Amino acid sequence: MNRDIFIKNLTKDKINLSPKGRNANELTPEEFEGCYENFFDMIFEIAGTDISSETGYGEFNEDNNAPFDTIEAFIKAELIEEPTEGYWKNWKQMFGTTFLEEDYYYKIAEKALKYAPFCEGKRFLVNNNTFFRNIIVDESGKTYCADWGRAGIMDFMMDFAILDLNKPYLLVPEKLYEYAKKKNIQIENFKERFLCMAYTKGIATLRWHASIDDLESCNSIVKSINELEDRMSKLTSETA
Repeated sequence: MNRDIFIKNLTKDKINLSPKGRNANELTPEEFEGCYENFFDMIFEIAGTDISSETGYGEFNEDNNAPFDTIEAFIKAELIEEPTEGYWKNWKQMFGTTFLEEDYYYKIAEKALKYAPFCEGKRFLVNNNTFFRNIIVDESGKTYCADWGRAGIMDFMMDFAILDLNKPYLLVPEKLYEYAKKKNIQIENFKERFLCMAYTKGIATLRWHASIDDLESCNSIVKSINELEDRMSKLTSETA
C-alpha cells in the first residue's frame, strides 16, 4: 500500500498530506517564538493516533510494518548494524576516511542505548522527519508535516528531538517542558526519553552528513549533540 494512503487510513484523515502555506524553515526565531505551540500541538496530534492495529517499533518498511520487537533493537539496527544492500551497505568504511570518528560515533550510540529502556513501551505514531524544511505553516499558523517517507512507531520524543537537532538555538526541549506543564501533559522520564531519541537521530544524521562530506553540518551536529546532556540536566534540575 502507498505510504500516504497508509498514513491517511491510519490517522482517519486527521492529517493533511498536501498542506499549503509557508515553509517553516523560513520562520525567524521571533516568529517561531510566537507560534511554537502549534508545532507541539501537531506532534501530539500525530502521537494521539490509534495504532492498536499495528505492532513493533521503528520506521515503517516497504510493507508499512514497524519491524522491530523493541526500541533497543530498532536503535541497534539504525546505528550499529550494517545492511547487506542499499546506501548504507559497508558504511563502517567511513571511519577514518570521512569526518565520522569511530570512538565518538560509538560513544554516542552507547548513550542512546543506555537510555533506551526509558523508551520501551512508548509506542506512538511519529513522523520521524520533522526538520523545519519538511513542515508547512498555513495562514492561520497551524502546522503540518509534508513528508511521511520515514514515519514509524517509537517514542513521540523523536519528533521533538528532530526539531531541536535542526535548530537547537530555538530551545525546543526547554519550551516543551514548560508547554507540558501548562497543558497538564505528563511526560515521565522526560530527560532520559529525550536524550535517547536525540542521540539516536543526532548520530544517524551526523553519519549522513559525513557521507556527503558536509563538514559544516557535521560540526554543527556535533556541537548540538555535545550540549544535550548539560541542557537537559539543567532543565530538569531547575524545574524539579
